[in-house]
Amino acid sequence: MEGKEEDVRLGANKFRERQPIGTAAQVPDKDYQEPPPAPLFEASELSSWSFYRAGIAEFVATFLFLYVTVLTVMGVVKSPTKCGTVGIQGIAWAFGGMIFALVYCTAGISGGHINPAVTFGLFLARKLSLTRALYYIVMQCLGAICGAGVVRGFEGGSEYKLLGGGANTVAHGYTKGSGLGAEIIGTFVLVYTVFSATDAKRSARDSHVPLLAPLPIGFAVFLVHLATIPVTGTGINPARSLGAAIIYNKDHAWDDHWVFWVGPFIGAALAALYHQVVIRAIPFKNK
Repeated sequence: MEGKEEDVRLGANKFRERQPIGTAAQVPDKDYQEPPPAPLFEASELSSWSFYRAGIAEFVATFLFLYVTVLTVMGVVKSPTKCGTVGIQGIAWAFGGMIFALVYCTAGISGGHINPAVTFGLFLARKLSLTRALYYIVMQCLGAICGAGVVRGFEGGSEYKLLGGGANTVAHGYTKGSGLGAEIIGTFVLVYTVFSATDAKRSARDSHVPLLAPLPIGFAVFLVHLATIPVTGTGINPARSLGAAIIYNKDHAWDDHWVFWVGPFIGAALAALYHQVVIRAIPFKNK
């Protein structure tokens, strides 16, 4: 028995609890652990299976995201009366709900970005390397193209183009400047929510409050869609806009396409700056 007790004692000292939960995190002598900044380039990633597995997860998640959401948009547009469809609210729920589900599924593999703007914002905050960021963005765009392509296969080429292909454009009555502003603010809301929901400081301070990170992120996507679908169809995700534009491939979609890259990237950069300079600068006291 003495030998067994010694093994237990040594094991407890060797494998200490890394991330205390509940009231344990409120003890004054336990503080949160800030992860070190990611290097700009990490060559060792290229020889790791987890690196490529994460990219595959981003590809599959973005593929499924485009498949469900664009198909929902097409169903609403196809109906002669919006009362017989899920309408704008249903489209917003499709986007927000899919982000909630897919972030939940892939967070432990790739971080659950599913959006080049999110990846860009996290890169600026030194949460991942440039190598991983570029790899994620490429896989996200490829997944989006494939997802939109499958929807076109289901709908048929002529009907797909007749219904708009789910492509993002600035709506009639709005200027490109208005569309750009809507994309900047919408992406800021999303990326700021991502930072807040995954913040190590918040996890330590509010550890007594159960926080499921995918839920506020998905809800932010839902709310932004409710606000900006009438303006731009809501991009806030360059991969989503690119995939639909490539498969739809009409001039008017490409005329506005820059809005759905420039806007989200500016919004993501502003959210990263705000979070790092303002929010992270607030002193943390573990009470």
